[in-house]
Amino acid sequence: MDKLVINGGKPLFGSIEINGAKNAAVAILPAAILASKNVCNIDNIPNIEDVHCLERIIESLGCKIEVGKNSVVIDSTTINNVNANTEDVRKMRASYYLIGALLGRFKKARVELPGGCPIGVRPIDQHIKGFEALGAKVDITHGCVVVEADRLIGTNIFFDVVSVGATINVMLAATLAEGVTTLENVAKEPHIVDVANFLNSMGANIKGAGTDVIRVVGVKELQGCSYSVIPDQIEAGTYMIAAASCGGEVRLENIIPKHLESISAKLIESGTEIIEDGDCITVKSNGKLKGVNIKTQPYPGFPTDVQQPMSTLLTVAKGRSIISESIWESRFKHVDELKKMGANIKVEGRTAIIDGVDKLTGAVVKATDLRAGAAMVIAGLIADGVTEVLSIEHIDRGYPNIEDKFKALGADIKRVSCSE
Repeated sequence: MDKLVINGGKPLFGSIEINGAKNAAVAILPAAILASKNVCNIDNIPNIEDVHCLERIIESLGCKIEVGKNSVVIDSTTINNVNANTEDVRKMRASYYLIGALLGRFKKARVELPGGCPIGVRPIDQHIKGFEALGAKVDITHGCVVVEADRLIGTNIFFDVVSVGATINVMLAATLAEGVTTLENVAKEPHIVDVANFLNSMGANIKGAGTDVIRVVGVKELQGCSYSVIPDQIEAGTYMIAAASCGGEVRLENIIPKHLESISAKLIESGTEIIEDGDCITVKSNGKLKGVNIKTQPYPGFPTDVQQPMSTLLTVAKGRSIISESIWESRFKHVDELKKMGANIKVEGRTAIIDGVDKLTGAVVKATDLRAGAAMVIAGLIADGVTEVLSIEHIDRGYPNIEDKFKALGADIKRVSCSE
């Protein structure tokens, strides 16, 4: 096992390129299963463990895969198995997209219940509701989701809660259903639009992605295509927060500024200068920040996935800040780690009250989940002294080469074996 060792207190200067979006890539790879002709050439794929897990899972189903540098070629014409039951399936949340893709193409699937970060209860009841509305029978038995249908018939589906996963999963299944499927009260995140665009490139007929209503006109078949994944909104937001926290001037390249508006707004409110320039953003900060209040919300609101990194910034911002977490009930597990470094935080249910301190001090901490890991790295970058971040396998699930990117900006950070 590895750990990150950080000697903090250094401002960040320079430029880095943002990778393809994790949350889009982990849905687009399963979506490629829907192609019964030709191959899918997908680039701007992030080099992260969640992507590698999905590549192995898809290959285990009989697909042929060629992995390049930030790209993958998937030939799903050779698929011969609808049972996804490997260890990789059990350890990642996004494996549930295999259900919608396999159901759409083969009208049956058997997929083990997914794992992922322990950030709260994440049921798949809305996924099941959608599959059943399309005409599938769904059973959960021996830890597996088993779905089967003679036919999938388009219908109107209203989601009881806004769910990114259910929106994408049911959209996958509906692409090859008979007739028209209308999905209402759907999520609007950028990666949902990206998945819909990918499916349309394969020959699907999907309209409305990015709005409250998505309309899917079923088609007979889908075929391979060439596609480039959008930039990662969450990775970009994390580096923006790091630059604001540490002070300095950092230019982020290969981004879509509109996807970052809610993050930019809160950073500007905290005293950070944000300069947009085409597909780039420059973050300027003197490190003297003031507290702000944040409530996480579905897109276009403030993303829950950058709440934890933002909470680190607020530990050293002047005054009191209040974070209200409206998406996940267990997304403050990193608070105890921040307290080890001198942070003044009180958690009451889904609310964190943060009183800024003059400085954090280095300590041995752990990444309790993916985004918490990023929060602890930022904490180490701004702290006095040396910080060791353990359990960084969580970080590797979503941030490619995080230590190399921060090194390029002047940070003193290195990856070492825990035995060292």
